[in-house]
Amino acid sequence: MRVIRIESPTLESAETLACTDENGQVPRLDLPLARREFLKGSGILMGTIAATSVLAALAPSPVWALELAHLSKAEGETLMAMGRVLYPHKKLPDAVYALLAKDLDGKADADPMLRDGIGALNQAAGGSFVKASAARKLSIVKAIEGTPFFNTVRGQCVTSLYDNDMAYAVFGYPGSAWEKGGYITRGFQDLKWLPAPPAKASPPPFFG
Repeated sequence: MRVIRIESPTLESAETLACTDENGQVPRLDLPLARREFLKGSGILMGTIAATSVLAALAPSPVWALELAHLSKAEGETLMAMGRVLYPHKKLPDAVYALLAKDLDGKADADPMLRDGIGALNQAAGGSFVKASAARKLSIVKAIEGTPFFNTVRGQCVTSLYDNDMAYAVFGYPGSAWEKGGYITRGFQDLKWLPAPPAKASPPPFFG
């Protein structure tokens, strides 16, 4: 299960945010974390979850923090910004894009290409890719399309951004259903963004 630490504003303690289970409940684990242990990482990504986000009701705190072992905070934020250019979702909070930086952080020590790529993004932006306009960011990312750095980040986005419980909650994915008999009686027609089909188009399931 993918998890992310949700920190108190004082950074004195941490709890874990996980996705709802099949009963719609969110595990609330008590994970004390000393300040000196928390701050030993190379970079710390921090932010808040908006009160209007679906995740606000699931998180034990609106403040989140994620520790990087190799990349700096600025490098992590650059990867988050690139992830938003590649896969833009207004409903996904920064906490989800931080998972992309965290996963790439695990590869940074063995692959200097990541730091070189981040540096190239900032150079192309005239100093800070994060602070560049949306149009400028898109132009910069398009210019490196097909490079090993581009392909590495884009490939990691697929799992980091979508294969986690926070994204499931935002997009309304209820989780695996095959072991519970499939989706036919577990939300098969619960799509909220399509008009409801006529009753005759959805006959009741038959279990013979």
